[in-house]
Amino acid sequence: MKVAFKQCLIALALTGLAMSAPAQDYPNKPVKVMVGYVPGGGPDFIARIVSQKLTQILGQPFLVENKPGASGTIATTLVARAPADGYMLLFADAGQLALTPHVIKGLPFDPVKDFTPVGQVGGGAGMAIVANAKTPIKTLQDLIREAKANPGKISYASSGIGGIHHVAMEVFKANAGVDLLHVPYNGGRQSVKAILTGEVPVSMTGLSAVWPSIRAGSVILLAVTSAARLDPRPDVPVLTDIYKDMDTFDSDTGFLGPAGLPPEMVAKLSKAIKQATESPDFVASIKKLGQSILFSTPEGFGETIHRNLKRYEQLVRMANIQG
Repeated sequence: MKVAFKQCLIALALTGLAMSAPAQDYPNKPVKVMVGYVPGGGPDFIARIVSQKLTQILGQPFLVENKPGASGTIATTLVARAPADGYMLLFADAGQLALTPHVIKGLPFDPVKDFTPVGQVGGGAGMAIVANAKTPIKTLQDLIREAKANPGKISYASSGIGGIHHVAMEVFKANAGVDLLHVPYNGGRQSVKAILTGEVPVSMTGLSAVWPSIRAGSVILLAVTSAARLDPRPDVPVLTDIYKDMDTFDSDTGFLGPAGLPPEMVAKLSKAIKQATESPDFVASIKKLGQSILFSTPEGFGETIHRNLKRYEQLVRMANIQG
């Protein structure tokens, strides 16, 4: 009996060693970091900075691969179907995880059941309404006045139908009682290009994507959707202060793996991500984009995703966007 009991303990111990070995050895080859947007945008830029840091910390290349299309769902689906071995991760924003499920019907993934949150990296700054500097629109009140005087004639750019920029602007329109003409582009980079060239006079976009142009004076910052005024631009109005039914549309970004990622591996990755976000050069790079560093644990990131899913359902209904 004692022999059998000892053999059972040994078997359990060996099982525990076998389970922890992959995490101890991880990573022993390059890790793919999937980004659902084109190179050069805000999420892509942040993903690349953090991935460079993870390469240094963990000793293996963390390679960003861009898989744009369908509001980021191509990259999201790839990771949802990947093996839970830690060698394919997703760097996603709130739009992919919490907004898209309410806009696109029949998605091939569940934003909660099919993923393992690893850690949030950034957030806070949210979206911004901007205007080309050559237009007569210099303030939010200018935009509202012109839109009411010319209903349906002032166009605005977004990153695509049903994307977070589209929803945010439609919610603003509903709150402000204005009619603007939506001009969807194929991704945030194209919509930013449109506002910079003056192809469209106004855009709702991620603040980080246009922050350098705002600082250069080629784009005018009209308003932000953040929860508080921006430290570098306290003069810019916050839409949530003006309209009670407006929301923040925070730029919550972070890393996830497929469902079933081993807890030891998640803990190792989370620790490395935290270390990466604390590095002085990362902090400086994020501030240049007008973003906030908002690291959170896997559990905290998971709670953020759940919370965003609930609030974006209400916002999509308000924006009257049909999937």
